Amino acid sequence: MKNILVAVDLKEGTDKILDNAFEQAQNFKARLWIVHISAPEPEFVGYEAGPQYIRDMRATELKKEHHELKRLSDNVNFKGVEAESLLINGGTVEMLAAEIDKLHVDLVVIGHHKHGFLHNAFFGRTDVSLLDNSKVPVLVIPT
Repeated sequence: MKNILVAVDLKEGTDKILDNAFEQAQNFKARLWIVHISAPEPEFVGYEAGPQYIRDMRATELKKEHHELKRLSDNVNFKGVEAESLLINGGTVEMLAAEIDKLHVDLVVIGHHKHGFLHNAFFGRTDVSLLDNSKVPVLVIPT
């Protein structure tokens, strides 16, 4: 096992998911890819970008996400496991599947959050979709 991808949403539970991924990477002497899939750009989903303040807010949000990912990968590198972070815009399952192939990932670590019926109906379940479509083992961590 050479490459482990950990998918994080930068919400509550990220540290628990990352700790588990770190342990796996340490045990297998693998490289850790810390990946966050950010919401797609408004144009991607068929909407105009809107006024400048909307674009500025989105840029600020992406900058914060980038800094947080960098902090996470720096901490892992400091502890002795090679890590790199990636911030990608797009649909979560599709982008994760593409990165799994591109990075030759051997294991995926992802968190499981409980959501209500309406959330699942509108947004789906990333963990279940990934399990259904993944060609590599997926370790699901309850958060």
